[in-house]
Amino acid sequence: MIRPPAPSRWLPPVVTLVVVLAAWSAVSASGIVQPAYLAPSPLEVWDAFLRANTNHAVGGGVDRVVRGEEGYYLWEHLVVSLQRIGGGLALAIIVAVPLGLAMGTVGWFERVVGPYVDFLRSLPPLAYLGFLVAWFGIGDTSKVALLFLAAFPPIALATLNGVRGIREDQLNAVRSLGASRRQTITTVVLPATLPDILSGLRVAVGFAWTTVVAAELVNGLPGIGGLAYLSGTQNKLALSVACIIVIGLTAIVLDLIIRTLEKKLVPWRGKA
Repeated sequence: MIRPPAPSRWLPPVVTLVVVLAAWSAVSASGIVQPAYLAPSPLEVWDAFLRANTNHAVGGGVDRVVRGEEGYYLWEHLVVSLQRIGGGLALAIIVAVPLGLAMGTVGWFERVVGPYVDFLRSLPPLAYLGFLVAWFGIGDTSKVALLFLAAFPPIALATLNGVRGIREDQLNAVRSLGASRRQTITTVVLPATLPDILSGLRVAVGFAWTTVVAAELVNGLPGIGGLAYLSGTQNKLALSVACIIVIGLTAIVLDLIIRTLEKKLVPWRGKA
């Protein structure tokens, strides 16, 4: 597949962004829509973003200088959320990959465990947030647990589908050469399943990232999701929109990182 030159790939989204920002600014300045029903203008969002990353006066006649928002810069809120997501994803990989391999290679194990994985996949993470807070408290443990539960099913099911997609003649070939069960898994099953595991990880990152606001509803500061929720409840709409944009852009960057990692680890994908 021949890719277009870099400028040709980036020009359409850049032009679209410019058009969206121009239309957004024009509607905000025109007054056609009542301010109560309209999101802040791009300049207001940009100003809120800058204030959230600098030390600034409280305002309203108060000279006290505060640090960012809620005592942290916006990027610090983002880093804390990424750490929570990283913890949840790491636990999900550690548990889901071996479980998916076991489900794919041991028939009775899949029949026993599979329905519970499907059941967990069908539940919205917000449904058991209250239980996690009751069990683990309002600290980071309940948040990481929620993100783990959001990321676990797609990784486990992707691993299972990857094992199912392995050709039987590949397994018979290594068995005929005297490979043990462990050698078969490490030399054939795991490498052949890696593309599916990475695809599942990509989906899991998306689920975990969209769950971060729910995870940080309770005692979520510092945290980008908690800041987005709190600023919305305090009618700081420009700051809330700035947080939402940061969340979206970070998700795009994370997805790009995983896609790059996929190209490095499984360069043969799509070429066979």
